[in-house]
Amino acid sequence: MKAVIYARYSSDNQREESIEGQIRESKAFAERNSITIVGSYIDRALTAKTDNRPEFQRMIHESSKRLFDVVVVWKLDRFARNRYDSAHYKAILRKNGVKVISATENISEGAEGIILEAMLEGMAEYYSAELSVKVKRGQTENALKAKANGGANAFGYTVDNERHYQLDPITAPVVREMYERYADGERVTEILKDFTQRGIYTSKGEQLSLNSFRNILCNRKYLGEYRYGEIVIPDAFPAIVSSELFERVQARIQKNKRAPARAKAAVEYLLTTKLFCGKCGTFMVGESATNRFKTTYNYYKCLSSKRKRGCTMKSVKKDWIEKAVVQDTVNYVLQDDVIKNIAKELVAKQEQEDFVLPMLQQQLADTEKGLENLVNAIQQGMLTSATKKRLEELEATKADLEIKILQANLQKDFLTEEHILLWISRFKGGDADSKNYQRTLIDIFVNAIYVYEDRIVFTYNFKSESRTISLVDIECSDLTPCSPPSHKEPC
Repeated sequence: MKAVIYARYSSDNQREESIEGQIRESKAFAERNSITIVGSYIDRALTAKTDNRPEFQRMIHESSKRLFDVVVVWKLDRFARNRYDSAHYKAILRKNGVKVISATENISEGAEGIILEAMLEGMAEYYSAELSVKVKRGQTENALKAKANGGANAFGYTVDNERHYQLDPITAPVVREMYERYADGERVTEILKDFTQRGIYTSKGEQLSLNSFRNILCNRKYLGEYRYGEIVIPDAFPAIVSSELFERVQARIQKNKRAPARAKAAVEYLLTTKLFCGKCGTFMVGESATNRFKTTYNYYKCLSSKRKRGCTMKSVKKDWIEKAVVQDTVNYVLQDDVIKNIAKELVAKQEQEDFVLPMLQQQLADTEKGLENLVNAIQQGMLTSATKKRLEELEATKADLEIKILQANLQKDFLTEEHILLWISRFKGGDADSKNYQRTLIDIFVNAIYVYEDRIVFTYNFKSESRTISLVDIECSDLTPCSPPSHKEPC
């Protein structure tokens, strides 16, 4: 993994030396866990109660470039102290494939933060889905009238003012030539070479590629056929090629088709950054190996053992440990009394961690007190140009603060206990064999898992106490941790 360090100290009782300490411990953590540090972002004399931090914002923005996978902080309060800011910016980082990890805290965060983050993401997803439905409804109406629904135009066509497809007099003959030459047996590479020499480019000014050529040869739009989802309208606009020519091309494509290579499925390790070696405390990372029978095994391996740093912890099977974690989460966390306690704690935490509104309200109270004192002074005959100017300034400040307080109240998504109960309870009936379900449960509720040779220690986000279970107590415990398979013998 590639990572950046985010370090910060506030203006109260902290000095430059604290930055050096944060970076030193963050680098030591990264080295222990084979994480490569590629940069750092540092905010000096800035509190985490707000997100108005230049380097913090630069880090969030640059995460979209996907140059790093992890943000390492000394402690999680360096990242944010405002629960809503934390949830908001972690959601942005997650969309960019980036996780936040604390170098000194095994407890990544309380249930309040993890669950709130997930719920805010769920609400955003709901509004996005609702918007998608409205957009799709409009696009369906367009489709029924054979109108273009946006996106790049197919090579050979243009769109008129009423969004109907029309032949492009320049590129439509090129498409017809493609079909005719290919149907007559000419090789694709030869046709493309000729087009390049003649200066024929796509609408984006790019050379025609092998993939774009093949897509053109298979696109039924050139028969004048309009398609959108399940809506199919034949002869909806002028055709570029005839049905006979199109079928000749398809027949040659089928004849020349080769059996595709089997796509290698990317293996997703759901416990990455959450699974730790019980012996040495370092991450356990995903690994795979193939035995002499060409069977591939996936497992988690201790980084210290992998780097031959003295740890003797054996590897554990990927599917076994992930199913064990999901099963325990369902049985232990998704209980009515536990869910109710989490909901109560989350509601209380929302009320406690609203830093912005109390600050604005205090500023408004101070401003109103200043106005009252100034009005009393004016009533006593102390009216000067300076007092008049100060009075105007205070009145403008008061009006501005009142607007900000109103905005803060409107923007705050306060979740009720009923909302939280309903949201968490929906996980009770999930499919334990579904990867999406497993991923969601682990991301929201699981904090850290420590694996030993005879037991597993679970730490969940809704409480600080750990939970220890021996392997014999886990269903299917005959699947005891096994060493990685060699190329000679199967595991």
